[in-house]
Amino acid sequence: MGAGGAGGAGGFSLGGVGGAGGTGGASGSLAGLVGAGGGNGGNGAFGHATGGAGGAGGNAGLVGGPGGAGGTGGVGVVNGGHGGDAGNAGLLFGSGGLGGTGGVGVGGKGGAAGHGGDAGLLFSSAGPGGTGGFGGSTGGAGGSGGNAGQLGCGGIGGAGGFGTITGGTGGTGGTAGRLVGVGGAGGAGGDSTTTGGDGGDGGNAVLIGNGGNGGNAGTGPTTGAGGTGGTGGNLLGVNGFDGLT
Repeated sequence: MGAGGAGGAGGFSLGGVGGAGGTGGASGSLAGLVGAGGGNGGNGAFGHATGGAGGAGGNAGLVGGPGGAGGTGGVGVVNGGHGGDAGNAGLLFGSGGLGGTGGVGVGGKGGAAGHGGDAGLLFSSAGPGGTGGFGGSTGGAGGSGGNAGQLGCGGIGGAGGFGTITGGTGGTGGTAGRLVGVGGAGGAGGDSTTTGGDGGDGGNAVLIGNGGNGGNAGTGPTTGAGGTGGTGGNLLGVNGFDGLT
């Protein structure tokens, strides 16, 4: 009834796709009452074609526990594996987990990162999205930030990965709490030796609160576009600023 166990690592693959990491265990119901969290997702394995996907983080219990982090995507000779999504926070208090980092794609695309864990109903925070993986051609996209519950701010979007030709796009900021809260900021675009990636859009507020700022564009001889600021709340709030280009 304690904290959830970590997921196992995926299996190595020489010719094809690496094995996916295992899912982290959810915390037991009694453990959730005293703050134990979900287990972290296992890491994806190396794959000649594509790295294995990282496992999802386990969800926290009822009160106070953090969600488990998503596993890192595996390295691929061509494309990197997808980072695992993070586990969600408990119903009260606690925090959503960190989205898993995308795997390295040596000759092709970096793996996309995992989504940050969502917050609980009250008094908990949403997790940030993971960082996109390095890509020999295109960087992986950053993960979107987790969404808030009734009260609280959306999670920050993860940064896009570095890409030799094109940087990865930044992740979208998470949506704010349904009653009060600020949308999460969008992640920065990935840098590149050719064209920087676009910044992620800011998250939206719902009823009361400001929209999150858009992420800045990635740098390179040619820069990408900055992300669009999120929308302010329907009752009270202003839109977030657009990211820098």
